[in-house]
Amino acid sequence: MSKASAPAAKTSKRPTKMQTAWLRRGLDEPGGKLPLFNDQGQRVNDRMVQSCLDHGWAEPWFENPLKPNWLVCKLTERGRAAVDGAKPD
Repeated sequence: MSKASAPAAKTSKRPTKMQTAWLRRGLDEPGGKLPLFNDQGQRVNDRMVQSCLDHGWAEPWFENPLKPNWLVCKLTERGRAAVDGAKPD
C-alpha cells in the first residue's frame, strides 16, 4: 500500500503511551533502529509494532537472519514528528 492510499484516520491518530515509549527509543539510535525488547527485557508486543507500521510511524528495516520471525524496524520521519509533538507531513 502506498502512502498516498493510506486511510486518513490511520495517519492522523496519535501514538498511545506504549507506542510513544517504544518510538522514542529510536530517536537516539543509529538509523532510528527500534528495539526488539522493552526496558524489562521482554519482547515488544507484535500487535503494537504492527500498529506503528500501519500508521507509518515505523517501517521494516531488514530481516533478522538469526530470528526470521522477528521484525527489525526503524523510526520514520512521521514517527519522529509524532513523538516530538510536531505535525507530520
